[in-house]
Amino acid sequence: MRTITFNELRKIKDSLPSGSMHRIADELGLHVDTVRNFFGGHNFKEGKSVGIHLEPGPDGGLVMIDDTTVLDRALKILNDINMSIQKEQATEPAQI
Repeated sequence: MRTITFNELRKIKDSLPSGSMHRIADELGLHVDTVRNFFGGHNFKEGKSVGIHLEPGPDGGLVMIDDTTVLDRALKILNDINMSIQKEQATEPAQI
């Protein structure tokens, strides 16, 4: 189990590039609405509950996550983007 604030969870979601919800869903064999529900969505007709528990508190409250697979995949996407940016910056010629 992992605990983060709701605002941290939303910041991760908002930082993901377009199409990431579908990518995560495809990679994990989930319905895209299930992935959206993980990040605070409420479509339980198409998507499923994702094992998060909300507690009131500062920064939007606390989110206790039973299974961090979706979060881990989102963080990997963000890490891959950051690594790609760092590589590009390292290979650019220095401007004088």
